[in-house]
Amino acid sequence: MTNYGFTSIVFPLDPMLCRYALDVNVERAEDVLMHKRLLQFAHDPANRPAIEVRLVQVQAVSDEHSADVADSCPVKDTDHNSANFLGRQSVHPPPAFGSSPNLEALALEANTQDLEVDQSVHARTQFFRPMHEITFSTDDKPKLLSQLTSLLAEIGLNIQEAHAFSTVDGYSLDVFVVDGWPYEETERLKTALEKEVLLVERRGWPNHKSSSPVGELDITTKCEPDRVEIPTDGTDVWEINPRHLKFEHKVASGSYGDLYKGTYCSQEVAIKVLKTERVNTDMQSEFAQEVYIMRKVRHKNVVQFIGACTKPPSLCIVTEFMSGGSVYDYLHKQKGTFRLPSLLKVAIDVSKGMNYLHQNNIIHRDLKAANLLMDENEVVKVADFGVARVKAQSGVMTAETGTYRWMAPEVIEHKPYDHKADVFSFGIVLWELLTGKLPYEFLTPLQAAVGVVQKGLRPTIPKHTNPKLADLLEKCWQQDPSCRPDFCEIIDILLQITKEVAEEGEDRRKEKSGGFLSVLRRNHH
Repeated sequence: MTNYGFTSIVFPLDPMLCRYALDVNVERAEDVLMHKRLLQFAHDPANRPAIEVRLVQVQAVSDEHSADVADSCPVKDTDHNSANFLGRQSVHPPPAFGSSPNLEALALEANTQDLEVDQSVHARTQFFRPMHEITFSTDDKPKLLSQLTSLLAEIGLNIQEAHAFSTVDGYSLDVFVVDGWPYEETERLKTALEKEVLLVERRGWPNHKSSSPVGELDITTKCEPDRVEIPTDGTDVWEINPRHLKFEHKVASGSYGDLYKGTYCSQEVAIKVLKTERVNTDMQSEFAQEVYIMRKVRHKNVVQFIGACTKPPSLCIVTEFMSGGSVYDYLHKQKGTFRLPSLLKVAIDVSKGMNYLHQNNIIHRDLKAANLLMDENEVVKVADFGVARVKAQSGVMTAETGTYRWMAPEVIEHKPYDHKADVFSFGIVLWELLTGKLPYEFLTPLQAAVGVVQKGLRPTIPKHTNPKLADLLEKCWQQDPSCRPDFCEIIDILLQITKEVAEEGEDRRKEKSGGFLSVLRRNHH
């Protein structure tokens, strides 16, 4: 087992008043909240030990050192770029506590060894595959720490760093950064830990209160896996061999990439290719983030991710082909319009897709008509996750992104924001569907942004708009994000409006039919 160092302290119920505050990563308040939650959970004997498992990313000691090492290694240019590209990604949070120089050095050593071997991109990503951070909380007893370390060793984990704390009311918090687990997903590791805990309990876990066979049977039942274990060969199923892609024609072109229609294994697909000459660190980061998010989402109102080519210089993302094009093109290029029932259907499709994303803690950050695509059955799906982000556990994010005409005021002002920023953008999209116009069409994007923030500028709602739809628009673009509805509420409102519109249409049809029949009767007599 690798040597590791411990920090052992006692802290009161408010850990921020003591040494704990010096060690914890102060930029991640959500870690402190997680620790407090685990400690609270451990107050119930039935929950002990409370366990939290997550992926963490450990950075090398020095980027300059890494660069020097990479320069001295005999690898091909494309492979060198691949390693640099992957090394710049940080799609998982750092450990809860400031990593020790030993742990950072270990990361650098792994990077060095990695660059010395001529392997594929995905073989090299093994270094960049994050370590796991395991946090235990239970009542503090003698020899607890040694039992936890033995438990981790029993399932083949190498402890690279450990932090042990105890509270004044007699509870422990033990945090381990480990490697040696071959899978990224955390549930399987948590299940393995729970199974090992059972074995320790039978030998006398410090806080184990029941020794009856019935008690052991109950615990065993709880810890059995609740799903069938699927074998894995360690490869990424979404990685696409570029040789299997066939390009047909260019559908669209932007400053950073081109979109093609093509086929992949006889399936019609859309292929988004990054322009090699425009690829920089930011573009690579957005590309990595888009792949990271899209490979996790599955919903009928979110464009389906097929796979990606991640080996520079051929960086591309492959999705299902949406033959209907974008809602933006339909409105502004084809000059199409939506009658109210069709408009409501589109709005409901978008709301369902966005509700799914938000339920999975994904903030789109660039919701607009151009990023809404239609398939051959006129089903609308949310697309383009280049600037989307997984919401921080605190629920708050910062940094301006997206497009000014659709952007929420708090995002424009670089203030902290959450998923309600997408709701504001949805309100602007709803207005687009209603009017067929570009938001603030007589202003530049920057002028529009200043107006939205400083003067409360909003698009003008047409006079004859359905009153409930107009009310929804105004709710969505409230200045205060907390006053905006969630997408689950928006779906309910839209469904209610749809029902009322259908009933009104049926009543009008009956009136017309009745009037026609009365005329026939009069003529007959």
